Amino acid sequence: MNEVLPLALGGLLGLLASVRPLRRLGRVTRGALLALVGAPLGVLATVVTGEFRLTWGFVLVDIPLVLLAAVATRVLAARGLRRVSRQPSAGPA
Repeated sequence: MNEVLPLALGGLLGLLASVRPLRRLGRVTRGALLALVGAPLGVLATVVTGEFRLTWGFVLVDIPLVLLAAVATRVLAARGLRRVSRQPSAGPA
Protein backbone atom coordinates (compact mmCIF):
# COMPACT_ATOMS: atom_id res chain seq x y z
CA MET A 1 0.00 0.00 0.00
CA ASN A 2 2.93 2.35 0.64
CA GLU A 3 3.90 2.17 -3.03
CA VAL A 4 0.72 3.89 -4.20
CA LEU A 5 2.04 7.37 -3.39
CA PRO A 6 5.26 7.08 -5.44
CA LEU A 7 3.29 5.68 -8.37
CA ALA A 8 0.69 8.45 -8.12
CA LEU A 9 3.36 11.15 -7.89
CA GLY A 10 5.14 9.66 -10.89
CA GLY A 11 1.91 9.55 -12.87
CA LEU A 12 1.23 13.17 -12.06
CA LEU A 13 4.77 14.10 -13.07
CA GLY A 14 4.36 12.22 -16.36
CA LEU A 15 1.13 14.05 -17.10
CA LEU A 16 2.73 17.39 -16.32
CA ALA A 17 5.60 16.52 -18.68
CA SER A 18 3.00 15.99 -21.41
CA VAL A 19 1.60 19.52 -21.38
CA ARG A 20 2.15 21.53 -24.53
CA PRO A 21 5.03 23.82 -23.43
CA LEU A 22 7.10 20.90 -22.14
CA ARG A 23 6.41 18.76 -25.22
CA ARG A 24 8.46 21.24 -27.25
CA LEU A 25 11.59 20.46 -25.24
CA GLY A 26 13.96 17.84 -26.55
CA ARG A 27 13.97 14.30 -25.20
CA VAL A 28 17.19 14.82 -23.29
CA THR A 29 15.95 18.03 -21.68
CA ARG A 30 12.61 16.45 -20.79
CA GLY A 31 14.41 13.42 -19.36
CA ALA A 32 16.68 15.60 -17.26
CA LEU A 33 13.66 17.54 -16.03
CA LEU A 34 11.90 14.30 -15.07
CA ALA A 35 14.99 13.13 -13.18
CA LEU A 36 15.49 16.47 -11.40
CA VAL A 37 11.89 16.60 -10.24
CA GLY A 38 11.36 12.85 -9.82
CA ALA A 39 14.20 12.26 -7.36
CA PRO A 40 12.91 14.74 -4.77
CA LEU A 41 9.39 13.38 -5.25
CA GLY A 42 10.73 9.91 -4.43
CA VAL A 43 12.30 11.23 -1.24
CA LEU A 44 9.05 13.04 -0.42
CA ALA A 45 7.09 9.80 -0.89
CA THR A 46 9.44 8.00 1.51
CA VAL A 47 9.02 10.70 4.13
CA VAL A 48 5.24 11.07 3.76
CA THR A 49 4.61 7.33 4.03
CA GLY A 50 6.89 7.13 7.08
CA GLU A 51 9.10 4.44 5.57
CA PHE A 52 12.20 6.46 6.47
CA ARG A 53 11.61 5.54 10.13
CA LEU A 54 12.51 1.96 9.30
CA THR A 55 15.40 2.70 6.94
CA TRP A 56 16.37 5.31 4.39
CA GLY A 57 16.91 2.42 1.99
CA PHE A 58 13.29 2.82 0.91
CA VAL A 59 14.41 5.92 -0.98
CA LEU A 60 16.25 3.57 -3.32
CA VAL A 61 12.91 1.94 -4.13
CA ASP A 62 10.68 5.02 -4.22
CA ILE A 63 12.81 7.15 -6.55
CA PRO A 64 12.86 4.52 -9.33
CA LEU A 65 9.13 3.93 -8.82
CA VAL A 66 8.39 7.63 -9.31
CA LEU A 67 10.63 7.80 -12.38
CA LEU A 68 9.22 4.61 -13.90
CA ALA A 69 5.65 5.78 -13.42
CA ALA A 70 6.51 9.21 -14.85
CA VAL A 71 8.11 7.76 -17.98
CA ALA A 72 5.32 5.22 -18.49
CA THR A 73 2.65 7.91 -18.11
CA ARG A 74 4.53 10.23 -20.45
CA VAL A 75 4.78 7.51 -23.13
CA LEU A 76 1.11 6.58 -22.81
CA ALA A 77 0.06 10.24 -22.92
CA ALA A 78 2.16 10.81 -26.05
CA ARG A 79 0.57 7.81 -27.74
CA GLY A 80 -2.88 9.01 -26.79
CA LEU A 81 -2.19 12.50 -28.09
CA ARG A 82 -0.90 11.12 -31.40
CA ARG A 83 -3.93 8.88 -31.74
CA VAL A 84 -6.34 11.73 -31.06
CA SER A 85 -4.56 14.07 -33.47
CA ARG A 86 -4.74 11.47 -36.29
CA GLN A 87 -8.49 11.03 -36.04
CA PRO A 88 -10.48 13.29 -38.31
CA SER A 89 -12.58 15.79 -36.44
CA ALA A 90 -16.29 15.31 -36.62
CA GLY A 91 -17.95 18.09 -38.58
CA PRO A 92 -21.42 19.50 -38.03
CA ALA A 93 -24.21 17.02 -38.55
